[in-house]
Amino acid sequence: MAGRGRSAGENGGVTNSPVLDSGRTAELREALLKASFTADGLLDLLGPAAYAALARSEAVPALRATRGGSPLETLVRLFLLQQPVPESAAAAALPVEGLLADGWLVRDGAELRATVDVRPYADEVAGLPSADAWVVSDLGCAVGGAGGIGSGRTDAGIERRDLVLGVGGASTTLANLTVRRPVREVLDLGSGSGVQALHAARHAQRVTATDLNPRALHFTRLTAALSGFDNVTTAEGSLYEPIGERRFDLIVSNPPFVISPAGRFTYRDGGMAGDELCRSVVRGAAAHLEPGGYCQLLANWQHVKGEDWRDRLAGWVAGTGLDAWVVQREVQDVAQYAELWLRDGGDHRGDEYRARYEEWLDSFEAAGVEGIGFGWITLRASGAADPVVRIEEWPHPVEQPLGPHIEEWFARQDFLRGHDDVGLLAARYLLADEVVQEQIGAPGSEDPEHVVLRHNRGMRRATKVDTVGAGFVGVCDGTLAAGEIVDAIAQLLGEDAAQLRARVPESLRLLTEQGFIEPVR
Repeated sequence: MAGRGRSAGENGGVTNSPVLDSGRTAELREALLKASFTADGLLDLLGPAAYAALARSEAVPALRATRGGSPLETLVRLFLLQQPVPESAAAAALPVEGLLADGWLVRDGAELRATVDVRPYADEVAGLPSADAWVVSDLGCAVGGAGGIGSGRTDAGIERRDLVLGVGGASTTLANLTVRRPVREVLDLGSGSGVQALHAARHAQRVTATDLNPRALHFTRLTAALSGFDNVTTAEGSLYEPIGERRFDLIVSNPPFVISPAGRFTYRDGGMAGDELCRSVVRGAAAHLEPGGYCQLLANWQHVKGEDWRDRLAGWVAGTGLDAWVVQREVQDVAQYAELWLRDGGDHRGDEYRARYEEWLDSFEAAGVEGIGFGWITLRASGAADPVVRIEEWPHPVEQPLGPHIEEWFARQDFLRGHDDVGLLAARYLLADEVVQEQIGAPGSEDPEHVVLRHNRGMRRATKVDTVGAGFVGVCDGTLAAGEIVDAIAQLLGEDAAQLRARVPESLRLLTEQGFIEPVR
């Protein structure tokens, strides 16, 4: 297959992108590994300061750190900093002729340039060792890409709306939130450059990646192949349309959730009115989840005048039969939100900035939108007759990865759903790891005004407890049933045991739901 050029047919109908040739892609992977063009190798070469600067799209420190001409330095300049390199230097690090033939590289006089961003990525999945991987995206479309995302058309003649972005904050957030367990089928809904599919490929037998943009699907295939996975397939279409009636053990989606007045950019704009796209992902999940399956997505939602945002999100889930945990992480007013995405689109540099700004504000005003919320949504097909729906705001720092804690949260909901007050008192509990007690009061006072339990894992919650609650959790070692502990506390405090038993289950539910104590199963 030597000498194959860049034709539309060999790129799955996608122009201006490398051909996917499994043999040559494997050769490229071996070359990258040999040069230590990996996440760890990149950090070792650049050092913490230049590495951090690259994440801020500042290339100067990385350029200074890659002046030696080694194979690794050449690859960093070529694929990350998007600098031309001498052909002789590239040939010392890469199988140049094959990469030129397949369109990964192009000649620029006596030098070579990369046609795509190839970014080292540490593919980390809970319970598995970290693996070296690479994410392929359009030039200047990854966090830390030196070129920056321009407006209009790129030099390669690619429409701005069709550009494929690489690794960003949203993609890593979703990857850290995802429940990881060995499964048969995973759906990556709106795959982009394939970051979520890349993670899923390590713990799933088969991954199906869908996207409306055929260019994105091609980059997903490039990412998977370069990272050594052959269990990722792609399907073109909107939302659930390409998968028919298939069901999955896990659905992950970093959808184009931006609420904009016009669907200008495929990678970010939903193309539906308001927050309808994210609502559609939620509403459609039940029909495509296997029993016990999860659907996890990032989303934006509107804060509409006269409406509680929690009621809006509850309406998305109502009638699906799914358990749901919705966490709002941030809220922006409409002006902040418009400015953020106008800058993303490069509109702040153009003469039409004011007109576009007015267009966004007019659209929000017409819909009565006062703010935009951002957060994550986890759905689970528990099969329960009484689905649990928890909708909350939590802007505070959380532990990452959070996926294992999300799975534990749903497991605790199953326990609470299956135990009435009598059952809760009959169960035994363990104090969760890294829960500490804080006593708050005036300096020198004999008794604290408040006792606070603080959990340093997962959501890192804190809750006030009374004397009974503090005493209870202090002896939760899994030996005694909760009712036995309550009876002992009642005797110590001189309280009526029956009354205390009637009062404690409410606290038991709170402490269990929030993970301060864990039922012994």
